[in-house]
Amino acid sequence: QVHLVESGGGLVQAGGSLRLSCAASGNIRSTNNMGWYRQAPGKQRELVATITSAGNTNYADSVKGRFTISRNNAKNTVTLQMNSLKPEDTAVYFCNADVIELGVVTRYNYWGQGTQVTVSS
Repeated sequence: QVHLVESGGGLVQAGGSLRLSCAASGNIRSTNNMGWYRQAPGKQRELVATITSAGNTNYADSVKGRFTISRNNAKNTVTLQMNSLKPEDTAVYFCNADVIELGVVTRYNYWGQGTQVTVSS
């Protein structure tokens, strides 16, 4: 079993910064793609940023230039640095990871429980 645990959400004023962290734990052999998604009230979950095990990144247009995703492969962690936050960034942010567990060859996709980010105007 694999668990993803997020931390770092909270309340911040517009223009401020927050740093989200996610740690994958459990019976892990390797993690492939990791990323962050968000879901605002009444809206569908959307991609924020992803990063491959090689460090290649992909960002939603709405966060390019403001958010930075990074990872530590040895620790199975992924971090999202969010700068110049806007009220429209308010959402529950979810960590996501493709994980290959010890003793198996199949890759499974896991989600964290989510962490609330609220940006006040």
